[in-house]
Amino acid sequence: MRIGLTGGIGSGKSTVASFWREAGAALIDTDAIARSLSAAGGAAMPAIVAEFGSSLQSADGALDRAAMRELAFSDASVKARLEAILHPLIGAQTRLEEAQARAAGQDLIVFDVPLLVESGHWRARVDRVLVIDCEEATQIARVSQRPGWTEEAARAVLAAQASRTQRRACADAVIFNQELSLEALRRQVLTLAQAWRRGK
Repeated sequence: MRIGLTGGIGSGKSTVASFWREAGAALIDTDAIARSLSAAGGAAMPAIVAEFGSSLQSADGALDRAAMRELAFSDASVKARLEAILHPLIGAQTRLEEAQARAAGQDLIVFDVPLLVESGHWRARVDRVLVIDCEEATQIARVSQRPGWTEEAARAVLAAQASRTQRRACADAVIFNQELSLEALRRQVLTLAQAWRRGK
């Protein structure tokens, strides 16, 4: 079974992803793939530098993500230009990792896709979609506490993502991660994994 895992920034999706791994699922993290591609020596870096210039490259040769965020907020075309470089490479790596998981006999493959709803094509690629949801004020508060993030930046990313209503409309299951303890969140994920394994 292929499961699409998504949620807005600050929803707790990454924590949920770790619980799927605990449940024995193969986890394919598209955000981690993107970070790898744009790390120092990453396959996307030559094209990124050619497109945007060396000022978007940090001293170690990786993409300066904070500078890229600022540029994207000031120029609406930046996001599409960056995605045109990254998305084909992410897609190729995702297919490779899926093939490896299938070859290893995995019965659950979880695709962690932050922009699953926005992409328009992921819903057809997976059997079930799990959405991690919480109130927008909570998302902003959580993201604002991350190193290098401001409340303004968190609000800008939130505004660019699908709405909570749009995400929930795509979901086969929703976990409302508002005031859950880590253990309560873990139990919900493990229970859902067991149910979906049984085809329920």
